[in-house]
Amino acid sequence: MSPLLILLLLLSALLCPVYPQRAISFDDFISLDAVSDPQISPDGKWVVFVVTDHSLQENRGNSDLWIIPLAGGTARQLTSSAKTDNQPRWSPDGRYIAFFSTREGGPGVFIIAADGGEARKIADAQGISNLAWSPDGQSLVYSSDVAWPVPAKDEDPFPTEVKIWEHLFYRHWDEWREGKRSHLFLIPRTGGKARDFTPHDYDFPTLALGGFHDVSFTPDGKQIAVVTNLDPVPAVGTNNDIVLISIEDGAQRNLTLSNRANDNNPRFSPGGNQIAYRAQVRPGFESDRHHLMIMDLQTGSNRDLTADWDLSVGELFWSPDQNFIFTLVEERGNNVPYRISLQDSKRERLMEGGYQQGLALSPDGKTLVFSRQQAHQPPELFAFDLNNRSLRKISHINDELMSHLVMNPLESFQFKGALGDTVHGYLLKPPQFDPARKYPLVYLIHGGPQSAWEDMFHPRWNYQMFAAPGYVVAMINFHGSTGYGQEFTDSISQHWGDYPFEDVMKGLDHLLDNYRFIDSAKVAAAGASYGGYMINWIAGHTDRFTCLINHDGVFNMVSMYGETDELWFPEWEFDGTPWTNQELYSRWSPHNYAGDFRTPLLVIHGQLDYRVDVSQGFETFTALKRQNVPARFVYFPDEGHWVLQPRNRRIWWREVHRWLEQYLKK
Repeated sequence: MSPLLILLLLLSALLCPVYPQRAISFDDFISLDAVSDPQISPDGKWVVFVVTDHSLQENRGNSDLWIIPLAGGTARQLTSSAKTDNQPRWSPDGRYIAFFSTREGGPGVFIIAADGGEARKIADAQGISNLAWSPDGQSLVYSSDVAWPVPAKDEDPFPTEVKIWEHLFYRHWDEWREGKRSHLFLIPRTGGKARDFTPHDYDFPTLALGGFHDVSFTPDGKQIAVVTNLDPVPAVGTNNDIVLISIEDGAQRNLTLSNRANDNNPRFSPGGNQIAYRAQVRPGFESDRHHLMIMDLQTGSNRDLTADWDLSVGELFWSPDQNFIFTLVEERGNNVPYRISLQDSKRERLMEGGYQQGLALSPDGKTLVFSRQQAHQPPELFAFDLNNRSLRKISHINDELMSHLVMNPLESFQFKGALGDTVHGYLLKPPQFDPARKYPLVYLIHGGPQSAWEDMFHPRWNYQMFAAPGYVVAMINFHGSTGYGQEFTDSISQHWGDYPFEDVMKGLDHLLDNYRFIDSAKVAAAGASYGGYMINWIAGHTDRFTCLINHDGVFNMVSMYGETDELWFPEWEFDGTPWTNQELYSRWSPHNYAGDFRTPLLVIHGQLDYRVDVSQGFETFTALKRQNVPARFVYFPDEGHWVLQPRNRRIWWREVHRWLEQYLKK
């Protein structure tokens, strides 16, 4: 090597220092910001979006609005409230941005000039969602909870915390719903009194199983489409409908009355003569395939653009010329954009890989914008040019911190599972991976169960955080997973304990046979919700795992039925109720096999979990300790089905890592 070349290399090293890279820690994890909800300005020049950070000191997340040129450039922070700002929506003339905020002075709808300045409040309201401008820019619509029925004026002078109810759906996920409804409100852009647009004893929009956009103005601004469930007992069915409501007199027209299954996500064509929406066909089945429907609003006739497909459509957008629908589709562990022709229903995948969310289309129809993430990349904004099929990164919110972290990408594998079907999985190698070493394995099992592990930077069950201490991480999309065709998704119903368990065990065999760097004597499994159910099932059916972790998992299927919120779910999955199909509930209930529990098990549960009640965790822990099986209970009195508060997340990861270290690093 010449002296000149050596000198140039030394100068390059001095001018471009190499930062030391490290495995991700919890402090790193909680410091990475989430980028979401991109909205393109009407002139197509700007993108406003949400950046969410998390603070251990404040013990909460905080969101602000940022703005960046669509062509690329420097992002500028538009709001900097100490409270949450989200749901930015451009006014039709592009001069203003409406948003929801919990800032000082009380939560409500605010408007800020697109070029900055002070925001002004136009409406007081709690928990706003579905914020949208009218086409003429003179008013806005939003949904918010209201007390229902309207409280009597002569309230009890000695109030208590007692709750009294007569109907199902008295609680949902992690909140009590008795005594409240979600209603739509109209508010002038200049402020004033908001008008309850749906003063009825129903939730507008629906409480569960809605789409991505469940409130939409017609292009002429005279009507609003909203998704709602008008059945007498919404807790036992999935019959969401799209209802068209007149702004002038409140008259309603149910567009999807003939379909008893779930209809959602109404999107009007630019000309206003058609509406695109998602429809399922099997009543009571929340994981049925979502078809892309096009309805002629004059005749009421319907066309199914995806009748011959086996995958579900997600977010929907019309092209400006009304010739195409753009959608995001979950496919083999990815969430990718498709373009579907209205003329011949031809489908075209626009790009490969990654997990895309928050789809937006530029006014000229030439550019898609979305947040994109992968297992080794937290969400950032990207733009996709539809002409030259090029992808470019727009935002760089996390670049500086990411430059210090080493995170490997996911690697795909597949094997023959139950029923002879091919099962797909992912493997993640730890930082500073050395193929000559032996590594413990952490085997993750997803919830749902009609869900999937995807190539994403998960905000809770983060693959990199599991791998960081020096573990190989693997996960499979067993029978019942989404993104592999509807038949594959259907196969888990009435088969909770056989096909998926067979996949889990055959997947473990495949990993140990094909990846020599995995230590077969040190294997852990962890899962949440249905994944927690499967952990309990594993505990009663095999001793091949060194330790187990169950978060919010089902233990007793019979008691679970009486404790959960959405009753259509167990009634579909187990073909009835516990008193009409006792045999099936009993067959797949882990509590019947608790006498065979032998593997050390960490149980985690939240008091506010109304999907899988905390009693399921208590029952699991009692069964373990009564038999002297090593067990530990991590109880969160202020969390629901997920662990959301930063300080609680810190405890969650501390306990999970300590449990794994105790059994995998002896």
